[in-house]
Amino acid sequence: MRALTILVALLFALAGVPASAQQLLHQERSLYRNLFVTQSGDEICMLFRYPVPLGRDSCKLKCDPNKLIFDYTQMMLAGLYLNPKPAKLLIIGEGGGTIPTALQEMYPDMQIDLVEIDAAVDRVAKRFFDFKPGPKMRVVIEDGRVFVKRSRAQNPQYSMILLDAFDADYIPEHLLTREFLQEVKSILAPDGVLVANTFSNSALYDYESVTYRAVFGPFYNLKLGNRIIIARNNGIPPIAEIRANAQVVEAQLQRRGTGSSFLLPLFNTGMDWNPNTRILTDQYSPSNLLNALPRTR
Repeated sequence: MRALTILVALLFALAGVPASAQQLLHQERSLYRNLFVTQSGDEICMLFRYPVPLGRDSCKLKCDPNKLIFDYTQMMLAGLYLNPKPAKLLIIGEGGGTIPTALQEMYPDMQIDLVEIDAAVDRVAKRFFDFKPGPKMRVVIEDGRVFVKRSRAQNPQYSMILLDAFDADYIPEHLLTREFLQEVKSILAPDGVLVANTFSNSALYDYESVTYRAVFGPFYNLKLGNRIIIARNNGIPPIAEIRANAQVVEAQLQRRGTGSSFLLPLFNTGMDWNPNTRILTDQYSPSNLLNALPRTR
């Protein structure tokens, strides 16, 4: 234990962060990963790696729980610019429950299906992040792809699907392939919107880009540290429609620390990848060999 304490302090020192600034509130080993919960001042974070210099996965401010801290969470809500009044939503990947909580508050009558593979993540979100699913939210502990496959028989017609499933390193490879995206597309409504959280600095960037484009056609590409792909089943709308829809949800997004002044300039349809890159499939998805880089969330 003493050696671990010294190692943690050294890692913080190398990162320029005092170890005393972080309080470890909880740790456990689930079936799928190591889970840690830390607190630094008013900020509580869930980590799949510890200490914080190796990356944070979900955080919230105790003094302002409505605020979305990370750029990627704000960018994922930009999917509402393609449909500001969704009726039925699927989210794959729970984290601390910050995005499901925000959408539940924004749309109290919307049906939300939230799928998380790890029951421990759900327990931690409820215990430390005040995640409280309401009567319109169904939480399913299951692999996201299995859920999608089973859902096809019911033809759920989701207005929007958010893909935000990560392990300690990156997106699981079976959630990256053309076949998976085709399955996702099949449970979207005809004008349903897909929002996917990926990395902008990943060695998988070109592979992901050609794979998403092969299934959905042109998409909006929002890039900062993370890259958010936003597509629509019947093709993306023009930017004029995006701007008009942005005003519908502006007040709600501003309550969460974001809005059109931040999000609209990020909308881009340019192809900044090699279009001749091989498409990821169930037979070819070597994400572990392609060395996806660690993210900052």
